[in-house]
Amino acid sequence: MRIGELSRRTGVHERLLRYYEEQHLLHPQRRPSGYREYDEADVGTVRRIRSLLAAGLSTASIATILPCLRDEDERLVPTCSDLLADLFRERERITKAITDLEISRSALDDVIAAAPADVAARAIEGATAPAPER
Repeated sequence: MRIGELSRRTGVHERLLRYYEEQHLLHPQRRPSGYREYDEADVGTVRRIRSLLAAGLSTASIATILPCLRDEDERLVPTCSDLLADLFRERERITKAITDLEISRSALDDVIAAAPADVAARAIEGATAPAPER
C-alpha cells in the first residue's frame, strides 16, 4: 500500500509516517518510481509506535524496543528479556519527571498563596474577563 493508504488506515498524517521512517521506526520498500510501499504489518507497527509515544517514550527509545514487542489482545507484550530493564528505566525517568513537576507546582502554589487578597481578587477578575479584541 502507498503512504496515503497507510495514513488513512492508521489516522497518522503522511508527514509523521515519513518522520517515523527517518527515525528508523518504519522500513517501507521503494518502488522503482521512488514511491514508498508499505505492507499490512506496517499498520500494526504504526499503532505500536503511537501507543509507545502516548506512554511517553522518545522515538529513539521506541526504535530500540519496537522489535521486541508484539500485539496480544490489544496489549503490547515484550518478547525480549532485556527489554523489561529498558522499560523499567523509562518508567523511572517518567516518574522522576512527574515528581519534579509536582515540586514545581507546589512552589508555584506557595507563591500564589502568598499574594495579598486584593492582588488575588484582581487576578481572578482578569481570568474571568473576556479577552480583549485585537
